[in-house]
Amino acid sequence: MSPELAGVLQLLALIAALALAYRPLGDHMARVYSSGKHLRVEKWIYKGIGANPDAEMRWTAYLRGVLAFSAVSVLFLYLLQRVQGSLPGSLGFKSIDPDQAFNTAASFVANTNWQSYYGEQAMGHVVQTGGLAVQNFVSAAVGIAVAVALVRGFGRSRTGELGNFWSDLVRGVVRILVPISVVGALVLVACGAIQNFSGIHSVGQFTGGSQQWNGGAVASQEVIKELGTNGGGYFNANSAHPFENPTAFSNLFEVFLILVIPFALTRTFGRMVGSVKQGYAILATMATIWVGFIALMMWTEFAHHGPAFQAAGGAMEGKETRFGIGGSAIFSVSTTLTSTGAVNSFHSSNTGLGGGLNLLGMQLGEVAPGGTGSGLYGMLIMAIIAVFIAGLMVGRTPEYLGKKIGTREIKFAACYILITPALVLVFTALAMALPTPPNSMLNPGAHGFSEILYAYTSGANNNGSAFAGLSADTQWFNTTIGLAMLLGRFLPMVFVLALAGSLAEQRPIPATAGTLRTNKPLFTGLLVGTLLIITGLTYFPALALGPLAEGLAS
Repeated sequence: MSPELAGVLQLLALIAALALAYRPLGDHMARVYSSGKHLRVEKWIYKGIGANPDAEMRWTAYLRGVLAFSAVSVLFLYLLQRVQGSLPGSLGFKSIDPDQAFNTAASFVANTNWQSYYGEQAMGHVVQTGGLAVQNFVSAAVGIAVAVALVRGFGRSRTGELGNFWSDLVRGVVRILVPISVVGALVLVACGAIQNFSGIHSVGQFTGGSQQWNGGAVASQEVIKELGTNGGGYFNANSAHPFENPTAFSNLFEVFLILVIPFALTRTFGRMVGSVKQGYAILATMATIWVGFIALMMWTEFAHHGPAFQAAGGAMEGKETRFGIGGSAIFSVSTTLTSTGAVNSFHSSNTGLGGGLNLLGMQLGEVAPGGTGSGLYGMLIMAIIAVFIAGLMVGRTPEYLGKKIGTREIKFAACYILITPALVLVFTALAMALPTPPNSMLNPGAHGFSEILYAYTSGANNNGSAFAGLSADTQWFNTTIGLAMLLGRFLPMVFVLALAGSLAEQRPIPATAGTLRTNKPLFTGLLVGTLLIITGLTYFPALALGPLAEGLAS
């Protein structure tokens, strides 16, 4: 079997698995966030934190809950790392330095999981399981909660109430993320991923010494790392490491975990607004971009240029032979089109155009299908922009899902789409202009610029993957990327929830003959075009200085 055919068959198998899970999971999540009943374990949690799960919140109260919970999470994770050297199960590792502890705390709470450290050489069992793994669950649940609040904004009328943040948070963890993670961890263990709390031990004898590895609760963290679109690896090699991702089957299963909730949330959206066709339109937009990017990535990585590429069957540098080009292309596109920082190959070793595709996937806003929750609310914001553009073309007041898109709504949407590009481009410009930060680049020229552009794109878009080659464990990069992650996560949520509150207050507008049918293929095409045009106009100059220049020169 040729490598190209193997890659296509893997893609078809993945699509089939996602299709089978789409309806039951999407319907389950709709029931979870629409139910008025509370499980016993949930009642214990509410009592412990002193929350009233039945109290409806306006958008300002909902936002306060999101920010307060996240601020406490950052502080807790920061302090846990700072006292690691005094904790049992630290494996002899010292406490984390202040700048790196801040960066890591901001990273995991912001659902980014950017790592400027070697996991197996820095973090003990307590920090990994009691700190990082916990944030993998709750940060994902926060994203889903904000998306559900926006969906309620579309579905409700003449009220500013969006539900209860604490109820949405707890239900997301207890009823969705934990059950799937338990089953998924068992699958990964069966595939060969490790799950233990062993200490550091030597593995084999080599010239000049022995190689040392420590164990850990890897399978359980690996599954929520992918399911919650987090991405932080137990080991520095991340999902290229055989302890995390042992086989070609586990590789495909991990991609399935990354995509299943973001895609299924479109079904949840359709059910909660009373029109599954609206969910299918959003799904079609996400799927079109995702499949298109995979096809382009496979084409550029399988392209044969020179004898070395021909002998290897494509651009195999930086890729694991057990995954091949097809499995690596599917994984890298799926992680950069979602907010998942996991990698199973070095993105820096991709062809110039392949690395550019990874960058562009994040710069689209990671909405195809995007992160758990963040992908859905990001795509709905872009749908509002697309409806507004269509209204301008025909001279009609834009409407979406029976809600008028007026001046207030479009201002919220515009602020949302401007925040992340501003963070990326400003921080990249500062890093290139100042004398010290460019010293962290491994490569000169266009490729070196791509390393820095990729780092801030990954941080501000809450992706977390690294281009490789950039020595990011410095005070400058730890601090600025940490700020980019926090601002890129929580500033957009302000405008999402404000928009949700504004929509919930409106009265529904009946559809007329002039209403744009947003559940038709025409709207899907308009939405895809809007995404590509806005991203292109925003980032093309920066891409031209980095991956495009490198790709055209090769």
